[in-house]
Amino acid sequence: MASRTALRDSALGITAGLIGWFILVEIVSGILQGYYVPLFSDIVIELGIHDSDVNWFEAAQLLLSALVVPVLAKLGDMYGHKKILLIAAVLTAGATWWLAFADSFTTFLIAWALQGFYVVWLPLEIALIFERGRRQNHGVSLTRRAAGLLVVGLEAGAIIGALAAGRIYAATGDLTVTLIVPAVAVTIVAVVIWLFVPESTPQPGRSLDTWGFVILAWGLLLVTGALAWIRMIGELDLGEGAWLWVVALLLAGVAVLVWFVFYELRQADPGIDIRVLRRPEMWPVQATAFLIGISLLGAQGPLSTYAGTDPSLGYGLGLDSTERSNIIGVYLVSLIVGAVLFAVTSRRASPRIVLIAAALLVGVGYTLFLPFHLELWQVLLNLSIAGLGCGALVGAMPAAAAAAAPIGQTGVASALTNTTKTIGGTFSSAVFGVVLAAGAGTVASQTAASLGGYMTVWAICAAGGFVAAILLFFVPKVAFADSDVSAV
Repeated sequence: MASRTALRDSALGITAGLIGWFILVEIVSGILQGYYVPLFSDIVIELGIHDSDVNWFEAAQLLLSALVVPVLAKLGDMYGHKKILLIAAVLTAGATWWLAFADSFTTFLIAWALQGFYVVWLPLEIALIFERGRRQNHGVSLTRRAAGLLVVGLEAGAIIGALAAGRIYAATGDLTVTLIVPAVAVTIVAVVIWLFVPESTPQPGRSLDTWGFVILAWGLLLVTGALAWIRMIGELDLGEGAWLWVVALLLAGVAVLVWFVFYELRQADPGIDIRVLRRPEMWPVQATAFLIGISLLGAQGPLSTYAGTDPSLGYGLGLDSTERSNIIGVYLVSLIVGAVLFAVTSRRASPRIVLIAAALLVGVGYTLFLPFHLELWQVLLNLSIAGLGCGALVGAMPAAAAAAAPIGQTGVASALTNTTKTIGGTFSSAVFGVVLAAGAGTVASQTAASLGGYMTVWAICAAGGFVAAILLFFVPKVAFADSDVSAV
């Protein structure tokens, strides 16, 4: 027993240093996510584009990440997660330097899309930590705790980036110099990964399944294309005929994805193992990632516009941009607290129960918006409750997927939670845009969405949380636990 404890403590000590480096990596990842938002107005002026063109930046980066993350994660399982993590960091650094010197909409858009390679960092880090801990039979518990700490670093970085960007630009008055700062940060991260991160043990005899990923890419392109049409219908009032394109693209996308499933089931070494996804400890996790993406990625825009709506309409908070950013800051802090609480409580309580409770918090938080939304304190309270649940789930999903995956598939399993979360966010963003646009002009203001539109958004987010909680009940009670209980 003493020797086992000593071995475990030694392993934890070694891995603690690794987690420390990964927290640094995730801080920089958060900086990338928070740094540019306060600068968008200045970027629009510098590039000579329209405010609405900014939406294409998000769309391009989300699409690229949805396409490349599963491929890179599989390559990590095949050749070593550190190698692919380093490649992704170098590509992100190159794109971030390009952003600093891009002088046209096209070049900025391409660089912005390529910067999306950073999205694969977290799944690869989770795979590295899990593979290292699995050797001492405590990979699952260690990964749960580490994932929470990594999310803390991620959200802290987002806050640091959002606060630093405006101040650096105000001090320098030069947009290029301001945009060089995150490029330097990513470059440092690439060096850290190169020098200090150990390699995992790749599984021999694996193949990439190129045709499988090509089919998946086409399916995702068709589905996201349909969602882009939905957004444009809501924003540009393209007419009834545009919905035919949406239906056609969606049906084609679903058909291609069904083809992908049958194709993968016939492969000896599939890119995405459908048999693993059908496991009772895996499919509820992936479904939960999709459902949580609805509120985590799709509801932030509606929240911002609601907070800025003139309260003379009978709803809205009438806040300026600075006050609205403070609301987002409170939400990010609640995500951090939720991630920390998950890391702590999952050591003493059943991880499955903690996940269910977190999903319920998301549902309860958004349900409270339905009766309570007229006062700032009500919005902050509701958002904080939902944020606690989202913070716990953001850290839990990749770790839970890694725990449910067989040896050699931890990277792609973790990465799929990001892909499904992104698809959920993209889908909800498109639907929310149509829902809110449908009510515009029916109120005193010709630009404000109706209260009914916002109610619909909150109801969908609440339903996503409650459905996720129900699905997680289907996970076996012993899931997400170490094989050696004494190692927890």
